[in-house]
Amino acid sequence: MVFKGDKCKNTRITFRVDGTLIASSDYPVLGRDSNWLSFVRVTGISIVGGTLDAKGTSLWACKLAGGSTDCPNGATEVTSLNSQVFQIVINGCQDVEIEGVAVNAAGNSPNTDGIHVQLSRSVAIFNTSIKTGDDCVSIGPGTKDLWIEQISCGPGHGIRIKSWARPSKGFVQRIQFLDAVMLNVKNPILIDQNYCPGVRVSDVLYRNIEGTSATAVAIKFDCSPSNPCSGLRLESDFDLPEQNGSITLYQCKCEHFWHCSSRCLFVIFEKQIN
Repeated sequence: MVFKGDKCKNTRITFRVDGTLIASSDYPVLGRDSNWLSFVRVTGISIVGGTLDAKGTSLWACKLAGGSTDCPNGATEVTSLNSQVFQIVINGCQDVEIEGVAVNAAGNSPNTDGIHVQLSRSVAIFNTSIKTGDDCVSIGPGTKDLWIEQISCGPGHGIRIKSWARPSKGFVQRIQFLDAVMLNVKNPILIDQNYCPGVRVSDVLYRNIEGTSATAVAIKFDCSPSNPCSGLRLESDFDLPEQNGSITLYQCKCEHFWHCSSRCLFVIFEKQIN
C-alpha cells in the first residue's frame, strides 16, 4: 500500500492505526510489493498507535532452511510485529521523529532489522524497544544528523553502522556513543574496518559505557593498515567486565593502534588514539 504526497498541500497529516493490521501469511504476496506500507514524498506525516503484524515466520523458516532461491529478498506508539524483513525503513527523509515504538521479531529471524535509516538527515529515535534477530538500528549510506536515545535493544546485533564488503570511498565520522548499558553482550564495542577496508572511520567517541560482556574481548578496534582509523576516544567511566570473570577488555589488530589489556585500559581514558 503506497501513500503518495506529490500533490498534497497539507503538512500536518496523521495516519492512525486503532487495533492490529495483519498481513497475509503467504510471504510471496507481500514480497512482490517490496513494502507493506509506504509513504512517498509525504511532508509532515505522523504515524500513531496500533500494531503491524507482517506474519514473517514462514519467510524466516524458508531462509533458515536455505531456500534462498525461493525466498523474496528483500511513528509514535506503533508496534511492528514479526516483519518478514526490515521492519521500519526511513529512506530519503528529513526531520523524522520516531518515539515510543515497539519492534518485535524472533531472535533467530534473519534480516529483520528493526529500524533502518539511509539517505536521510535529521532523524531522531526516542524511547523505543527493539527485539529482533538482526540489527536493532542499522545505519546505511547517506545518513546525517541521526540521534538515538533511550533505546532498549536485544536480542539482536545492536546499533550498527553498516557497509557492504566491496570497494568504497565512503566514510563514517563524528559518531558518539554516550551513557550506554550493555547486559551480557557479545562484543559490546566493535569496529571492524577490515570487513570493508575502503571506508574511512574517524572521530568516534565512547563515553560512560558500562555493563557486562558475553565475550572475553569487550572492546575491539580492528582497523585497516591501508586506510587506518583515526580519532577514536574512550572517555570517563568504563566498566565492561566479562560476565563470568574479567579477561581482556581491549584488543586491536592494527599496528596503528595500541594493543591493551584491562591493566592498561585506564591509561588511555581522556586521550586521543592516533
